[in-house]
Amino acid sequence: DRLGEGQALGNLGLAYHALGDYAAAIAQHARDLAIAREMNDRLGEGQALGNLGYAYYALGDYPQALECEHQYLEISREISFREGEGIALSNLGETYIRLHRYQDARDALEEALEIAREIGDRHGEAEGLKNLGELYHRLGDRESAKGYCQQALTISLGLGIPLAEECKSLLAQLQN
Repeated sequence: DRLGEGQALGNLGLAYHALGDYAAAIAQHARDLAIAREMNDRLGEGQALGNLGYAYYALGDYPQALECEHQYLEISREISFREGEGIALSNLGETYIRLHRYQDARDALEEALEIAREIGDRHGEAEGLKNLGELYHRLGDRESAKGYCQQALTISLGLGIPLAEECKSLLAQLQN
């Protein structure tokens, strides 16, 4: 069951990521990617690329993260996988923020938020709002940042997801 093997490798990669062992995460995601390509599993290929981008981002290798996320976005669009498209755009937006490419970040994050709302992905919507809050905070627009953060906090509290703590932290920074 090569597809099952690939999925297991992807899950191992996510576990290593959660443990902070990004090199091991990348190794597992690369093996997952190889299997997905071998099996011509475009969905699995895209998700493996997204996970690789996530790990490269955590390592601070932003150019490599962008490359992986752009490929994930391209595949997601090709196979009409809207959730993947939104995730890739959100990850691109976060990476662009780190690179101080704020217009690119805004474009990607606004599109990701639009997709999350379109498909009813409340977690993705909260994440998108939080990311836009961070972006506007960096741009010095405190009122927009607060508005986005408060919306993200409301959704994340309603869903009971850990994102609420990030929103509270960002709102506390904005109060100072």
